[in-house]
Amino acid sequence: MRIDHRDPNVTEEQLRIELAAVYRLIAHFRMTDLVFTHISVRLPDVEGQPEQFLINPYGLLFEEITASNLVRINSEGELIGESEHPVNPAGFVIHSAVHAAREDAKCVLHTHTLPGCAVAATAEGLLPLNQISMEFYNRVGYHEYEGVALNLDEQKRLVEDLGGNDALILRNHGLLTVGETPAKAFLRMYYLNKACEIQVAAARMGELVIPEPEVAEHVAQQLAGSADGDDFTDDIGSDLAWSALVRMLDRTQPDYRD
Repeated sequence: MRIDHRDPNVTEEQLRIELAAVYRLIAHFRMTDLVFTHISVRLPDVEGQPEQFLINPYGLLFEEITASNLVRINSEGELIGESEHPVNPAGFVIHSAVHAAREDAKCVLHTHTLPGCAVAATAEGLLPLNQISMEFYNRVGYHEYEGVALNLDEQKRLVEDLGGNDALILRNHGLLTVGETPAKAFLRMYYLNKACEIQVAAARMGELVIPEPEVAEHVAQQLAGSADGDDFTDDIGSDLAWSALVRMLDRTQPDYRD
């Protein structure tokens, strides 16, 4: 089962293993951009120490990430301790802003996938074309493109555009999800990217059929477990899906735990 950040006994080792698993899964599902983009996780607070985070070492493919080669950084993206690998402080600009603004955003995941970038380049953004995309109906923010994310002044606007959502579409750029754990951030990204894949495919087929807003909202509530009047609920599906993904990694590339 995945870790729970609310558990005061969560260890750095547990976080390293789960974060390494997410990096491998992003590679497995072909959501990488060579050595670029990042997935970061906030380490448990230690009294008297500033916040610290784990992130990928700059220059490694996501399929090369292991629990031990993840690097520890501070809120400025600067390396803490020693590592044979460099870090990319500029790559942490987006992540640091979200981590600082949202206590619940323990993990921040950013991608440049083809379907994600395609939908991010459209005026209408993500449409509720499918049950998968309806999870994000009125629950995804939009951030207008301001250039390569190297400017600290952009952080405030990015955080405002994310708001209380757990997903953000960066116009002309890519996708971002957050979660209380790496597992939650990954599952959100998997389905956000899948929703974008569906939209790109459907747009080629002809006229789109879009459900009524009240239907899309109801589905969003159902998928969040907050809809009234349903006879059935699924409170364990995401945990089961994550456990299945971990079993796959343990069978096929167990070195992610190293």
